[in-house]
Parts: sequence; C-alpha cells; structure tokens
Amino acid sequence: MAGGKETPRQKMIGMMYLVLLALLALQVSAVIIQKFQFLDTSLMIVNDKAGIEHDETVRSIRATVEKEGNDEKDLKVVEKAEEVRDRTTELVNYMNDLRNMLIEKTGGYNDDSTYAGAKEEDKVMEIMLGPEGKKSGDAYELQKRLNAFSDYLNEVGVKAPKLAMDGKEDPLFKNDKSQRTKDFAQINFAQTPMVAALAMIAQKQSEVLKYENEALTMLASEVGAHKVNFDQVVAMVRPRSNVVAAGTKYEAELFIAASSSSITPTMKYEGKEIPVVDGKGQVSFVAKPAGKYDKEGNAKATWTGSITIKNKGRDTTFTVTEEYTIAKPVISIQAAAVSALYMNCGNELDVQVPALGSTYNPKFTATGAKVIPGSEKGKVTLVPNKAKVRLNVASNGNPIGHQDFGVRMVPRPELQIWDKGKPVNEKTGVPAPGPRMLVAKAIPDESFKNFLPKDARYRVAQWEAILVRGKRPVGAPQVFTSENGNLATFASQAQPGDRILVEIKKVVRMNFLNELEEVSIPTTVKNIPLN
Repeated sequence: MAGGKETPRQKMIGMMYLVLLALLALQVSAVIIQKFQFLDTSLMIVNDKAGIEHDETVRSIRATVEKEGNDEKDLKVVEKAEEVRDRTTELVNYMNDLRNMLIEKTGGYNDDSTYAGAKEEDKVMEIMLGPEGKKSGDAYELQKRLNAFSDYLNEVGVKAPKLAMDGKEDPLFKNDKSQRTKDFAQINFAQTPMVAALAMIAQKQSEVLKYENEALTMLASEVGAHKVNFDQVVAMVRPRSNVVAAGTKYEAELFIAASSSSITPTMKYEGKEIPVVDGKGQVSFVAKPAGKYDKEGNAKATWTGSITIKNKGRDTTFTVTEEYTIAKPVISIQAAAVSALYMNCGNELDVQVPALGSTYNPKFTATGAKVIPGSEKGKVTLVPNKAKVRLNVASNGNPIGHQDFGVRMVPRPELQIWDKGKPVNEKTGVPAPGPRMLVAKAIPDESFKNFLPKDARYRVAQWEAILVRGKRPVGAPQVFTSENGNLATFASQAQPGDRILVEIKKVVRMNFLNELEEVSIPTTVKNIPLN
C-alpha cells in the first residue's frame, strides 16, 4: 500500500486489500464468506501470474548478460537477481504452506470444492496466534519472515516498508484506539474466519511480489548500463504532412531508428526534462492557439527537444527541431464501442475529436451516469443511473460538445438446470432414481453478453430441490448456496413417477468492477420427472 508509481495490477491489489479490511469489520454471513473466497481466488491468480513474469525477468537479465559476453559487473547483477527471486520464492512457498495447513486443519474441502471450515475462527486463532498470551502461533513467525524480507530488499536498494506491522506502526490502525494496541497477528488473524485469513495471506504475498518486481526492475536497468547497445531497431516514417489532398504529391522520409534497453537517456522538451518510457521520451504539451491560420484552418509551429546519453564515459547530447501543424478544432464525437447503454453497467465508449490530433486531451462529465476515465486517450466508461444520459466532452479545459444516449434495462438471464454437462429436458425427464448432482445455471442474454461481457457474469447463489411424489414432498428439501447441488440423499427414496422440484431463489451478477449484486428474478420453478 506504499505510495509512488504503481501498475494497474498493483492498484487493483491495493483496492482488494481495502475491501478485505472492510469485510472483516462486517458480521460474517454466507455472502460475505463467498466474497472473501472470491478475493482470495483473485489475489492468488494475480500472484501466480506475477511469479511467472518475475521468472521471465530473471531469464531475460541472464540472457542479456550472456549476449554481452558475461561481463564481470553484469554477472554480479545476474547473481543478485537470482538471489532476489530465490528469497521471494522461499517466502511465498512458506505462506502457501501456511494456507494449506489452515485449509487442512479446518476440514479441507467440501464436495463442491468450497472450504469445509470457511467460517472457522477458533482453529485459525489456535494456529496463527497460539495459546492466549504465549505469542507462539505461526503468525509471529510469518511477521518475522516478512519484515526480514523488507530489510533484505532495502539492502538490495529498494525502499520497502515493513510488510508486517503492529497496530501502533500501521497507518491504517495507529490512530484507532481499539486496534493500535494489537500486534500484527491479533489484527490480521484474531476472530477471523478461515477464508478471510487465506485472503489476508494472499494479500501479503502480493506485497512481497510487488517489491520483488521493483528490485528486479532496478537490477534489469543496471545490466549493461555502462555500454550503449542499440538493440531496439524500428522502421520510422516522417511525412512532410499527414494530410494530403487528392491529386497532390505525398512526401515523406523513411529511415531506421534505434534505441537501447540498457541505458536510460535524459530527454528534454524546450529545456525541461520529460519522462522516458522504454527508451522513448514522452513529449506532451498543449498547443497554443495560432495568431493566424491559413485558408484551410491550419498554422505551422515548431518545438525543440534534446536527448543526452553517456557514450564512452561522456555525456553526448543530440538536438531536434520538429515542425507541427496547429489546426482549428472541429467538433466530431464518436461513440462506436457500443450501440446502446445498459443501466448500472460499465458501457465502454471511444470518444475522439480527429481534428485535434495529438493535442486532444479529453475530460468527460455526464448527467445521468457515473464517469470512469479509461487508460487510453478518448476511452471512457459510463455507468448509467437514469433513463437518459448526456456525455459532455472538453479538451484542455475547452468545451467541445455533447452526445445524448438512451438507456436500456439489463435483460434477465435464462435459468437452467443441468445434468451431466447439458440442460435437463423437463418434458422427457431422467431415469429414476434421478441424478446425484444437479447444477443450477443463469445464462445471460446473448446480445447483452456480446456487448458487455464483463457485466454479463451471472451465478445462481441460492436454490432449493425437493423430491415430490404426487402432490406431497418426500423428505426435507435440500438448500444450496452454490451452483452445484448434491442430491445423493434422494437416491434411496426416489421411485419412477416421482419428480424433483427445483426452485431458484437467488441469482447474483458480477459487474465490470468485480462487484456482486443481486438480480431481481420472478419465482422460478423447474420440474424434473423421474421415469
């Protein structure tokens, strides 16, 4: 949760951590337990992917050094990178062992792959805290290892905070009278459901991997830093003009450009330093209105830049003067990502003003919808909350125009009962004594799914099955809180002519923000005859 520049993945993990803390403060229910498990699963997927990427980073460092002839200085960087990866892997594996022990000692897994002891708190405290007052549980060993890893990273050169703080140290708790007197183990694992403890461990793994990534990135930048090796070569075109009228001549310069992944040059625009990403300077400025435009509405202007690199121990500076065209902006709004907006969904739009070209710097506001800016210029997500939406577009503080949209309601999903990988035919039924396992599914509307796949993720969250003979039930109904339902208890009682009555009571939808919301559905009953 430290400051500084973070990748989208790291920002997502930070948000998951805040959600995790909020859930810990709520009364434990089946729905909250499911959210904990979703958080834990999501974090573990991200962590596994990060581990694979970090292995690839180390391999890349080693390959670069071998290619450059195994310089002694670079070999030390390889050794340090491998040591960082080994130390991280050891710590992550230790936490995985803790996770497996918690799962095993609280009952393992149910038949539907959910945790048998998901809500267990006492066993978690026994394992992680130890006997009251002894501070001998595994959480204290975990704290030592996490903080030792922080110390190690600081020695490597990465500014890493303590990863396992007591309440009086943690910015989240040091001003909370009820929490600041607690230690790391008590804050994270006292009165904590087992599945929440798993999510907490997964979050700490993600922090470990985050700071490992910073260490490996730093070490990778050192490989060959004392050499200028232009290993990134691309073809470039510099046209005299990007706009050519029919019947006129197009002219351009075609050439090879090269950059080096082993150096970090200093680049400036009009004497001011600019950020450099992947060896390329990020030039960005707002074009001032021209004093005079030609009859086509264009005006010529220039800017000056410089690039400084170390070459054979000396600073070498290259300068460039680039001409560009200032065009009078003509309002033209595109919103072609989707053809309709859906209520309470993440409708992704692409809004462009072609005449502004590289000077286009949009800002969006809206009435009737929440606005979420995208990661690319012109990309925006609208979340409608009213029947009509107006999107307002501005660039560099100047109003450009607006676009009005109608809003559709989200179509209800189709509810189906599946057996052996396909929907059950309610007309023909199934042979007695019936299936031992049924799956209740919520199938999204195909058109809605094609438009907004991230908002069309449905799941049956509660349903009930009962064996019926004639008009009377046989035995007690079976209630399920996941899609899978075990009906083995019906087998000993079912007879030909009976039927299994299924009532779907609750359906949830996961939206584009990975938040669950309940779907309003009518009473839905399915009858499955037993032949």
